[in-house]
Amino acid sequence: MWFSKSKDDVTKELNVNPSTGLTTQEAKARLEKYGLNKLKGKPKKSLISLFFAQLKDMLIYVLLAAAVITIFIGEYVDSIIILLVVLINAVIGVVQEAKAEKAVEALQKMTTPKSLVRRDGEVKEINSEEVVPGDIIILDAGRFIPADLRLLESANLQIEESALTGESVPSSKDADDIHEDPKTPIGDKSNMAFMSTLVTYGRGEGIAVATAMETEIGTIAKILDEDNDELTPLQKRLEELGKVLGYLCIGICVLIFGIALLQGRDLFEMFLTAISLAVAAIPEGLAAIVAIVLALGVTRMSKINAIVKKLPAVETLGSVNIICSDKTGTLTQNKMTVVKNYTIGNLKDVSVTGENLTPANDEAELICSFVLCSDATYENGEGTGDPTEIALVVLGDKYNMKKSDLNVKYKRVSENPFDSDRKLMSTLNVEDSGYRVHTKGAIDNLLKISTTALVNGKVVPLTEEIKSDLLKRTEDMSDAALRVLGVAYKDTTSMIAPEEMEKDLTVIGIVGMIDPPRLEVKDSIKEAKLAGITPIMITGDHKNTAVAIAKELGIAESINQSLTGAEIDELSDEEFSDQINNYRVFARVSPEHKVKIVRAFKAHGNIVSMTGDGVNDAPSLKYADIGVAMGITGTDVAKGASDMILTDDNFTTIVNAIEEGRNIYNNIKKSVIFLLSCNLGEVITILLSIIFKWPIPLTATQLLWINLITDALPAIALGVDPGDKDVMKKKPRNPKESFFAGGAGVRAVIGGVLIGCLTLLAFYFGLTERGYLFGAGDPTEDQLLYARTMAFVVLAASQLFYSLSVRNSSKSIFKIGLFSNMKLIGAIIVGFLLQEIVISVPVLANAFNVHNLPLNDWAIVIGFALIPLIVNEIIKFFMKVAEEKQE
Repeated sequence: MWFSKSKDDVTKELNVNPSTGLTTQEAKARLEKYGLNKLKGKPKKSLISLFFAQLKDMLIYVLLAAAVITIFIGEYVDSIIILLVVLINAVIGVVQEAKAEKAVEALQKMTTPKSLVRRDGEVKEINSEEVVPGDIIILDAGRFIPADLRLLESANLQIEESALTGESVPSSKDADDIHEDPKTPIGDKSNMAFMSTLVTYGRGEGIAVATAMETEIGTIAKILDEDNDELTPLQKRLEELGKVLGYLCIGICVLIFGIALLQGRDLFEMFLTAISLAVAAIPEGLAAIVAIVLALGVTRMSKINAIVKKLPAVETLGSVNIICSDKTGTLTQNKMTVVKNYTIGNLKDVSVTGENLTPANDEAELICSFVLCSDATYENGEGTGDPTEIALVVLGDKYNMKKSDLNVKYKRVSENPFDSDRKLMSTLNVEDSGYRVHTKGAIDNLLKISTTALVNGKVVPLTEEIKSDLLKRTEDMSDAALRVLGVAYKDTTSMIAPEEMEKDLTVIGIVGMIDPPRLEVKDSIKEAKLAGITPIMITGDHKNTAVAIAKELGIAESINQSLTGAEIDELSDEEFSDQINNYRVFARVSPEHKVKIVRAFKAHGNIVSMTGDGVNDAPSLKYADIGVAMGITGTDVAKGASDMILTDDNFTTIVNAIEEGRNIYNNIKKSVIFLLSCNLGEVITILLSIIFKWPIPLTATQLLWINLITDALPAIALGVDPGDKDVMKKKPRNPKESFFAGGAGVRAVIGGVLIGCLTLLAFYFGLTERGYLFGAGDPTEDQLLYARTMAFVVLAASQLFYSLSVRNSSKSIFKIGLFSNMKLIGAIIVGFLLQEIVISVPVLANAFNVHNLPLNDWAIVIGFALIPLIVNEIIKFFMKVAEEKQE
């Protein structure tokens, strides 16, 4: 706990003389002992490991088992087709993850910052990676801190620590401070400077007390290295589905062998039939189709400025019902902005986006003094210096009082720099034939050194009434979470010494500033709340500031909905978890608190998204169900811990991504229900034929063709179905909800039964049409070939037509538009063409044991195939009528 030790104790413990620093030899020895000053990350996964990771899925295991069995019984074509499906699925996953990694790498800046160190009595510039514990680091404005430092000297030193603490205002530092409380928050350790933070003002020196993984940022990086890879809701659903289908296959095989024994059939023939049924029961293309649909979703997401690092993260967004968001830079603009100014008797709101404004009353004097008494610059939309001073210079720009012009007109000839004890800064500028002092700082300190006030252009004595008025206005602004600065002036005929500047001043007024919300965020939060999503603000900033922003954005209604990190520490884990739903704002929190908050929300069964850009957000980004990092302002650590990166840093993109995720899940559900309906139809066809002692209507090769080709094309087209316009008017899906919720299971069974029975009916029709009498022995090769062709085509055609009805569970195909998904229409047309090619091209017809059909048979096939679609549309019609009656 270096912050609790004196400067002398720290230098003695690290065995270094601050005036000379380490010797080159000592620095080299320490570098060997402690290693390079850089964070260690997890080693990148190889393409091979990524490939095998894609195979860890129950459905894939079942498919691989089916492939092994088909090889064992000599059905090599079947086994090759199955293995190709597995391969395609894995390759799609690997390619997408690799693409996302490259996109992330492209976002990261790979430059190594430099550091000024004192070694061998000289100040040298070295790579920050070579900094070692004991190094004396020289600090000045604009430099990044290379390691955790115990400050030895500080002169007006201010460090911007928002990446670590979440505070938008730079922290003032004082090397002489000592903090004895071991639980002192990072943001209050005024005698310390931390790795990867930025010096914005002043200068200082510090001794490196921790480097690399031993720093505060290193501690966060260690948390990130913990394995915490939970399955997404979609992965859980598919895994459960895979298990059900796996057990179903085993059950089917046992059932068939039982029937075979009872009927006295040939056991080897029944074994082949069992394989056919297993093939019919498993939607072989499901894993690949889900991967393809997710990959297409990822492509669409990239067009709305969201890079998804892992495919399942797209769907996870769709089930999010809690968005935990960092305040600074995510909900706010991360730049201080003046929003109110007050000259005595005149309060004015300043437009955040205003230009060419006209000053009224004493406003011109107020703004002129603030701009002249600032060291910041602001040109072409870019500012340098202290954020508070940049805000004052920007205020001048809005009133056409540019700093560059004022500096020329009123040249600065002397100054009294800001001091943390005085809390004041003064400049002496040329004014007409004399000089004018401009002083800014804390209003209570200004009032102590002022004797007059400017009221409507006239200088009047500073009365107690004016003082109390200014203090009351200051209190009102502070209560609204504004940072308040006052300004005063005095005229002099000659140049005066700095110590004479801050006496007998004339008070002009005050300004109130805040880091304002992003303009588009309020509407996005409103849309999220309408969609049943609860936005939560988590920040390292102060409670009043956080609540003020939360109220303005519509996140919270009162300060009672806020909690600080210190208050969290007073609660046990159980108490905190029980009370978590009462709060919308968490202020003054540490990285550990953020993780605790995310875990508490997840403990209630919520699907939690965490957005952020700072290093301090990284652990909670990782522990959330989906972490969303900012691509522009986000740190490399945050990007590495996230599941998704926003390239435009726009909170609105998150809401758009949630909408996309919901539609993608709905589309995947359509594909799953469609495929399972089709496969159930195949199972019913084969199972009933066995029970009725009929010949087997379809071979394993025919079933595989339909599952992989005829079914797959409509399933993919359903996966890219145009999104439901009302999807964001509904509550988030329950993460425990199965694919079969909301009547989807019933629809799948109805569709499957219809498809199965009609396929069997077509087989029966084909046999009888060729003169076969059931119960009169085995059919001839010609009879069986014709009947199987009829069954084969009816099965494929009925599934193709049925896909139209699956697009919406309640709206008819005419209500949603028959041609509103042209990809599906194309898939149906291609499906029919492929079926025609298979039965008409001799080589393929021989391979699949089918032959061409005459035109009149095609008419019969189409008639059979349309029945499942028509029945399903009739059911929808009566459901709608029933709903209207209830209303």
